[in-house]
Amino acid sequence: MAAPLRFHFDFISPYGWFASREIDAIAAKHGREVDWHPMLLGVSVLKVMGLKPLLDTPVKGAYVRRDVLRHARKRGVALGRNLDGPMPSPLAMGRAFCWIRKHHPDVQGASAHAIYDAHWVRGLDLSSAEEIVREVSLPAAVDTGALLAAMATDEPATLLRESVQASLDAGVFGSPTLVVDGEPFWGLDRLGEVDEWLTRGGW
Repeated sequence: MAAPLRFHFDFISPYGWFASREIDAIAAKHGREVDWHPMLLGVSVLKVMGLKPLLDTPVKGAYVRRDVLRHARKRGVALGRNLDGPMPSPLAMGRAFCWIRKHHPDVQGASAHAIYDAHWVRGLDLSSAEEIVREVSLPAAVDTGALLAAMATDEPATLLRESVQASLDAGVFGSPTLVVDGEPFWGLDRLGEVDEWLTRGGW
């Protein structure tokens, strides 16, 4: 089987959310699977690149607010999170997902969708392990009791740090980024190009 598509994302990224809703279909069309890799924009954008968050960037922030709502309308999805509200920490979501990815890899995609939808469709903060276990409809295969217990240990945090570092090592700086057979494609607007790349075998 051909290598999976490596999908790098941050749960607080609206563009990552939109892409997450489409990447499974693209992968399936080309006989691929999706390998989900959390990253942190707070590390890649703020710390490594020294830039401001998109919504806090003069002029660009206003555009992004319009653009996100436009993408939501185009896709017919409800945006439950207030873009002007406090930015939640993605740490608990990223750590919980990394633990699920390691211990229940067969449901990593379904788990990512469940967390994304709880955050962006229902507008939940999900900044604690308890909120994730209580509010997110995780796949039945996930032992939520074991997840909650694990979140009190160092393992999930270590797994997330490793995932973030692996993204940086692969040259990933934004969400979403798809790496196809070593070729990176950054941005929601590159999904069509990924489809074409896979169809043509690259160029």
